[in-house]
Amino acid sequence: MPTIEARDGTPIYYKDWGTGRPIVFIHGWPLNSDMWEYQMTFFASRGYRCVAADRRGFGRSGQPWDGYDYDTLAGDVATLIDSLDLKDVVLVGFSMGGGEVARYLTRHGASKITHAVLISSIVPFMLKTPHNPDGVEQSVFDGMAKGIEADRAAFWPPFFKSFYGVSLTSHPVSQEVLDWSCDLSMQASLRATLQCAKSFSATDLRADLRSFTVPTLVIHGTADATVPIAASARAAAKGIAGSTLIEYDGAPHGLLASHKARVIGDVMAFLSR
Repeated sequence: MPTIEARDGTPIYYKDWGTGRPIVFIHGWPLNSDMWEYQMTFFASRGYRCVAADRRGFGRSGQPWDGYDYDTLAGDVATLIDSLDLKDVVLVGFSMGGGEVARYLTRHGASKITHAVLISSIVPFMLKTPHNPDGVEQSVFDGMAKGIEADRAAFWPPFFKSFYGVSLTSHPVSQEVLDWSCDLSMQASLRATLQCAKSFSATDLRADLRSFTVPTLVIHGTADATVPIAASARAAAKGIAGSTLIEYDGAPHGLLASHKARVIGDVMAFLSR
């Protein structure tokens, strides 16, 4: 399997499809790079080089004890881009991956980046505080951690129903997509799963918004129950100069599956401007 070596020696698995202008896809929690297969297949078939890595601790990458803070994770993205000698990169982050986009731009700059895309992203700050009243209560994240620690395999099925907006009356994805998502999540280490949840819930990325100096597209569903839109996409778009916000009315967190054709179309249109 193709891997690069992170600065601390952790092997990071990646896939590299197609040739042309590079798009680097950063996956969400608790999945891995396989979540991008539809998007990567589409863009790689249309003259783009599509690169996606499994975050450390997830999928086929190494599972170190430490290194799940955003500084280290952004460093892994930088190592990937540098190792593959990528230039003129479109940097795309889903959910937790949006934080890596933001921190990469802050710590490593935009000299190799031409466009940024945030999809269902946690940027800029998820936790509810007196200065972030639209955020999510700490008790919600505490409950998630308790459920994962108690029985991770049992935690995922109801989590992914909410993730994809599945209910008694709404079935935007198949049962097989739900099962597949659970399977991908069990490939991560328990340590990485818990530590990354702490990182995406508690890391304040509001100052990082100033680092978005490239054209930026923000896509988010108004019915996202996993990352509510008010504290995330709307705040991000407000803080990123010149950004474009597209809201999907009634759409859930898992847009890549529930609205995959629309997401692909919106990203393609953005890159074609």
